[in-house]
Amino acid sequence: MVANLAFSYKGFKDPLFFNRYKFEVEAILQFKDYKRLLTSGFLHVSWMHLLFNMLSLYFFSSLIEQSLGPVRFLIIYFGSLLGGDLLALFVHRHHGDYSSVGASGAVCGIIFASIAVFPDLGLSLFGLPISIPGWLYGLLFVLYSIYGIRSAKDNVGHEAHLGGALVGIILAVIMEPSALKNNYTPILIIVVPTLLFIYLIIKKPGAVMVDNHYYNTHKVYFDIDDRYNEEKVNRQQEIDRILDKIGKKGIDSLTPKEKQALDDYSRRN
Repeated sequence: MVANLAFSYKGFKDPLFFNRYKFEVEAILQFKDYKRLLTSGFLHVSWMHLLFNMLSLYFFSSLIEQSLGPVRFLIIYFGSLLGGDLLALFVHRHHGDYSSVGASGAVCGIIFASIAVFPDLGLSLFGLPISIPGWLYGLLFVLYSIYGIRSAKDNVGHEAHLGGALVGIILAVIMEPSALKNNYTPILIIVVPTLLFIYLIIKKPGAVMVDNHYYNTHKVYFDIDDRYNEEKVNRQQEIDRILDKIGKKGIDSLTPKEKQALDDYSRRN
């Protein structure tokens, strides 16, 4: 929680820092900047985003720490973070401009690990004074995440949520085999539709998209190189314009955005 707070605060204050460490498909696939798969999980877009994730982590972390121990807790946390980002990377591998931040994948992993070990754990939705069993919450969450990925009509990283949740529940079962023996029915209720959906993503990606305004208007690049080549031309044109501006008015005339573009260009070249 302290690491998330410190890293996110730095990102709030420093746009260059934020852009350097956020999850971005092009930076990861084209420029092999793999550290973003981890660092993006400690950045957030706002205080509310950070607060929501940290509260969720606070409420569920003690269950896993007490039942599995702190080392296994960290394995689940970072394993879920990577799993969530890897699924997002696969789903958006043709969208070079796709980016995201947040600890949601890791937090979902901790929540679903808790559900695997304690499937009857009561969970409240939206702060209501009623609760539902953890396994039912898990199933509803998986179905909602699948809908979110298929519709692609909001700005939520459903892929990271789903990937993190799946890795969390699998790691919990590996670390605590008795959980599968005692709770195999609720675990399978959650895992089976998740694995089925991921199978469809891999084998029949067209079947997981629905027709909506965002999907119709979003440009899909069927080769990451196509995206790179087009953006390389646009980026070079922008750099030429910035250099021309420096030649005429000096470097102090650049806006923060232009300085950031120049800095990004110098790091890549």
